[in-house]
Amino acid sequence: MSKRLLPVRRAALSLAIALYGTSLSALAQPALDAATTLDEVTVLGIPPSYGAPVTATATKTETPVQDVPQAVAIVTEELIDDQAMKGMADVVRYVPGVQMAQGEGHRDAPILRGSASTADFFVNGVRDDVQYFRDLYNIERVDVLKGPSGVIFGRGNSGGLINRITKQADGTGRRELTLTLGDRDNRRMTFDHDQSLGDAAAFRITGLYENSESYRAFNQVDRRAINPTATFDVSDRTAVAAGYEHFEDERVVDRGVPSLHGKPLRTGASTYFGKPDSSHATTRVDAVTTTVTHQLGNGARLVNQTRYADYAKFYQNLVPGAVNTTTNQVAISGYSNRTARDNLLNQTDLMFTVQTGPVEHHLLAGVELNRQVTDNHRRTAYFPNAGANATSVFVALPETIYQGPVKFRQSASDADNHSVATTAAVYLQDQLTISPNWQAIVGMRQDRFAVDLFNRRNGSTITRTDHLTSPRAGLIYKPAESVSLYASYSLAYVPRAGEQLASLTPTNRTLDPEQFANRELGAKWAISEHLLTTAAAYQLDRTNVAVTDPNHPGQLILTDGQRVRGLELSIAGHVTAAWQLIAGYAHQASQVRTPGNQNGNQLGQVPEHTFSLWNRYDISEKWGLGLGTIYSDPVFVATDNTVKLPGFVRFDAAIYCTLDPQVRLQVNVENLFDRRYYASAHSNNNILPGSPRAIRLGATFRF
Repeated sequence: MSKRLLPVRRAALSLAIALYGTSLSALAQPALDAATTLDEVTVLGIPPSYGAPVTATATKTETPVQDVPQAVAIVTEELIDDQAMKGMADVVRYVPGVQMAQGEGHRDAPILRGSASTADFFVNGVRDDVQYFRDLYNIERVDVLKGPSGVIFGRGNSGGLINRITKQADGTGRRELTLTLGDRDNRRMTFDHDQSLGDAAAFRITGLYENSESYRAFNQVDRRAINPTATFDVSDRTAVAAGYEHFEDERVVDRGVPSLHGKPLRTGASTYFGKPDSSHATTRVDAVTTTVTHQLGNGARLVNQTRYADYAKFYQNLVPGAVNTTTNQVAISGYSNRTARDNLLNQTDLMFTVQTGPVEHHLLAGVELNRQVTDNHRRTAYFPNAGANATSVFVALPETIYQGPVKFRQSASDADNHSVATTAAVYLQDQLTISPNWQAIVGMRQDRFAVDLFNRRNGSTITRTDHLTSPRAGLIYKPAESVSLYASYSLAYVPRAGEQLASLTPTNRTLDPEQFANRELGAKWAISEHLLTTAAAYQLDRTNVAVTDPNHPGQLILTDGQRVRGLELSIAGHVTAAWQLIAGYAHQASQVRTPGNQNGNQLGQVPEHTFSLWNRYDISEKWGLGLGTIYSDPVFVATDNTVKLPGFVRFDAAIYCTLDPQVRLQVNVENLFDRRYYASAHSNNNILPGSPRAIRLGATFRF
């Protein structure tokens, strides 16, 4: 770490300690009365909070966050609104232990406890695994689970997962229109209309339109979405919820800048490499969801959820390569990829409670049946001016835009596949209340996961069936009602088909799935009804990683892959009626554990220390202020540890003005002091500069 950044890190850590000390003083304040529901907190005397007391994501049952033996971060609707969040990169910015990679400029790509993924996304607990940028226009809150959760979610979620909880028709009569304007032609509109249809039904519709540019040259984003939902009480015991979402996203694909001498190439924050006219991505999502809930009596409940989603994704881009220091040139290459996927997913859950002597059992028994059909077609970029079969071309600095022709066609190695993946799973979970001081959670899931992959290039079919057993166990000790100490173990798998169901090959089809085992110790303290602080120490091991056998170069062997040992601290909620905050600190010690010259290296884009803090303070009923900071250590881009992004500190701010109950104005300023930094990367030569100072004005009208 540079000497310049060391004092900053110390200041950040001191602030974290001071913050915890401040929160402890809240114990002396009188408790505030509250009425609690699953997805929000309604508190007498104070506005909604950045904290949420209950989650159904981690266990599928409505469980106090304090009693979940796992690190859980909840991004509430209030925080989403106050920070004017739009997507997943905004969501994880203040979540300790989670980073967001560049995603090749066309997809969400979180790194959770050192494990990168493009598929560990869920909507209302159901898989949403295609590569695209998700929006928050219809989202009530986002739950981020850290560590594998194979019992509840099955394959994947190797380092954790992100679950979006959507807005549902509830008959509250909410009518809201939000307009956002920002510098660099940032334009966005969302609306939310909820309507009661009598005592037994409600209808709600949310929507989005965005047409924005950004600080990056040639960047253009066009988004449109609509999401109607309806709920019906069929009888006193049975309720039905149904919804449809249509979502479109069109954008210029931006792969960032290359590196030079182990650091990002020094350019302006807006400098684009490649050919913007040949770099674009489109996404279309059409999804229908139904949920039927039936109360069986005596507290037992049966829930069936079905989701059909049709995804169409295309992206095409030219990619900067390494800088040739001799010729002062940058290599440009490219490819395109088209993916179509149909997901038909069904979950049935039975929840009930039984008593055995002094022990109370909250039981969950479930069945999951999925069918996913995927077509994938890739083409390579060829450059006629450089030769009939040239797959790369050069631009001479300071020129960064390739002006010549480019043709996309299939190379000998490009994929053209059709796959069918099916899942049949059963799972059982028991949440035990053993005594007033002791609780436990145990669970087991058995998956039959099968993939048939047809290669259109040669007419061959590869099949693979895995039987995955995912255990989970956690023990909770409560020395006081407001304090929980826990220990837990969980296991999840990533089969050889990969998270995008296209990685199955004749070479790897016989290998066992990768395993991700998480061991965790933690503590959670409800300082008040509205302020929760958590701490978690963990070790996450990735094993069964396939590498080339050094003694038989044509064969693969399985070995350990990586280990991350970490510490996470967080606090969220109201300190006083006027002051609320969310803060987090993470220490991640990552290590590559595969044979070869990278053994012992750090994982890519996993900083050793990060810190974040966001405050909102309401000066009066009309005016409020927001101030936040984000700190990250320097970090290697990839596991070869040859290119490093410098550490940075960024400050954000906001001003809120409630003119009357119907009109709220806010100004959000990102990177308040206009510091140069690098936000993320995909590879050593695809590095995205962070945004210079950006200002957005938002107006929300309620009718």
